Amino acid sequence: MAIDSPSAPPPATAVSDYETETRKLRKHFGRFDILFFLLCTIIGVDVIGSIASHGAEAFTWLIILGLFFFIPSALLTAELGTAFPQEGGPYVWTSRAFGRLAGAVNNFLYWVTNPVWLGGTLSVSAVTAFTTFFNNGKDLSTPAFYVFTLAFVWVGVLAAILSFDVGKWIPTAGAWARILLLGLFTLSVIAYAVKHGVHGFGASDFKPSYAGFITLVPLLMFNYVGFELPNSAGDEMTDSQKDVPYGIFRSAGLSILLYGMPLLGIMLVLPTTAITSLGGFLDAIRQVFTIYGGHVAADGTATLSGFGTVLGDFAAILFILTVLSSGVTWIMGSDRALAVSGYDGAAPRALGVISQRFGTPVRVNLLSGVVSTFVLVLAHELTSGNAAKLFGAVLGLAVSTTLVSYLGIFPALAVLRRKYPDVPRPYRAPFPTVISIFLTALILFATVQLLAPGLGSDWFGTNFAPSGWTHAERYKYLLTEAVPLAVFILLGALFWALGTPTRRRNAALAPTAAPAEPPAAAATTADDASAQPTT
Repeated sequence: MAIDSPSAPPPATAVSDYETETRKLRKHFGRFDILFFLLCTIIGVDVIGSIASHGAEAFTWLIILGLFFFIPSALLTAELGTAFPQEGGPYVWTSRAFGRLAGAVNNFLYWVTNPVWLGGTLSVSAVTAFTTFFNNGKDLSTPAFYVFTLAFVWVGVLAAILSFDVGKWIPTAGAWARILLLGLFTLSVIAYAVKHGVHGFGASDFKPSYAGFITLVPLLMFNYVGFELPNSAGDEMTDSQKDVPYGIFRSAGLSILLYGMPLLGIMLVLPTTAITSLGGFLDAIRQVFTIYGGHVAADGTATLSGFGTVLGDFAAILFILTVLSSGVTWIMGSDRALAVSGYDGAAPRALGVISQRFGTPVRVNLLSGVVSTFVLVLAHELTSGNAAKLFGAVLGLAVSTTLVSYLGIFPALAVLRRKYPDVPRPYRAPFPTVISIFLTALILFATVQLLAPGLGSDWFGTNFAPSGWTHAERYKYLLTEAVPLAVFILLGALFWALGTPTRRRNAALAPTAAPAEPPAAAATTADDASAQPTT
């Protein structure tokens, strides 16, 4: 029996929840806004150190995945974003392709990653930059740590709450901060190399290995996803069908360039054994900036002075703005997707409310802030304030939940091409079935390896076990990764169940207005299996 059947005829003047909320949205999202938004979404500096710590091989895999993962995902998103440009983006695509239950679970994973990431990885990266350059490398006291990190989290939440015509300036500033920071670092590496020389590489150092593939691919994929995020604000775009491909293809080229340059720079300046996941990029900045004032001791410790100190402090500010804008863009996008699922019946209706004053999903924004705060405090206490452990623990969870959410997004291209062939497609990706299958297979493989590193070759062997773990702890590690993921999936299903009254009401009032139906499917009934899951 269809669970979405109305129990009583609706009032003649009633409108659906979808119509009620979308009327509050405002069109402020232009072509260059989308480009800057994507640069902040894709180019993250928080994990550059983690990637560089794997040595020259990391650069090889960066290029390989750029060609075989990054570019195909750009083609896929360009079609979906122009053919189905409604607010909610990835939630809408997944729901149309596989039904609202799949959309609800996938969307919860897509959303929850970001407050976890903001409260854990990004806030710790920001405080590390502050202590490195403004506190002589000394850790902050516990009260000072919480003051800094909580201010970081809630400034990000406030930026997401503000009307988009105001809040969008954070991504714009963040995009320019990235270009300036990474450009200044790259030029400084060249100057440092001329003066002091660099660590050389042989051709064999760049040779890709299976062990490198297992350990690096999930991190690189985590960096390379996000093209779909601006479409979460699809109804706020001024011209999505022209501006989405423009932003995607230009940001793709810039992203590979802006990742590749600092990655090589770090490896040229620091020996691989000295590169840490948390502070690798910051340590490299401090070392190369000694050419402006300062010195490097015999033990490799860099100390800045004079103009080197000024530039180092400036770089730290740019770094903090960069990681803040990363969190803000992902919160802005994923919160909108969750709000859409709320008024579409795939999440509690209370979350699907757009503020009349700001035109933003304030309730979801505040929920993201609360989750970020909870993760920050919990992780800090569990790791006894060890920043490196906190960073690693939260990063692993963020990577796994992010990648799993794309198991619903990537197959949607082929499914929607087949289900809705008559929907106008201003841009059509070549070989949609091949792209969908290939990208989904890569994501699935990376997800399995995150849960059980080395499975299929040497599960949790010496070359595959994460740093700090032993082979005897492989089942413990599996549980630490799999249990949170399973809980998030169950919470996504719970959100769908709590959306049942909304689905019934929308089906009765205005079935053709719901975002789970494409514009060309106006005759779709309330019992359509793809849009209205049944029991």
